[in-house]
Amino acid sequence: MQKQEVVSYLQSLIAPRNELITKMEHLAEEKTVPIMDIVGMETLLQLLRLHQPKKILEIGTAIGYSAIRMAEAIPDVTIVTVERDEERYNLAVQFVKEATLQDRIHLVLGDALEEHSDVTNAAPYDFLFVDAAKGQYERFFKMYEKLLKPDGVIITDNVLYKGLVATDYSNLQPRRKKSLVKKIDHFNQWLMNHPDYITTILPVGDGIAISKRRGEMK
Repeated sequence: MQKQEVVSYLQSLIAPRNELITKMEHLAEEKTVPIMDIVGMETLLQLLRLHQPKKILEIGTAIGYSAIRMAEAIPDVTIVTVERDEERYNLAVQFVKEATLQDRIHLVLGDALEEHSDVTNAAPYDFLFVDAAKGQYERFFKMYEKLLKPDGVIITDNVLYKGLVATDYSNLQPRRKKSLVKKIDHFNQWLMNHPDYITTILPVGDGIAISKRRGEMK
């Protein structure tokens, strides 16, 4: 059985989403907004259900899809989420209001590579979810892991980048794509050898890395 057949089968088993989530999925497809794929999203939500975090920091809001899904899955969780694209941020604000989750999802407009008081003041976090500029993953990790609780978990999406990290990408064109794949591959190697974290990469969706701190914070 081919991988796509497996994915289609798994998607067929997932319960239909509510009207708002379905509308967001259609909008994301129409405007080519990168949101987490359905199987990957369900995997993330199950991890959250097992861990039951009280506070999540998300890097990369987009239109608010994953933030809303996480808030609906964990009724008492608070989410702080950062987005630099103003148009997507405004859409996220609209959708969060439609979902009546303004009291639990706090949106921050700005570049996640810059420190924001709204983000640091809400620390520490139980979960860090990184789903933003893939070429900056290592910088995001280093910048925000210090805001985690000692038993915190970091989830990084898109770490397999369409499977290209597992290929000989030396001659990949255009050069910009080659450079991005190289950065993601480097990040994966760096992450898997990180002295302070144990990481597992799941070949789900576009690849999900789950990083857990080794013992107590140093």
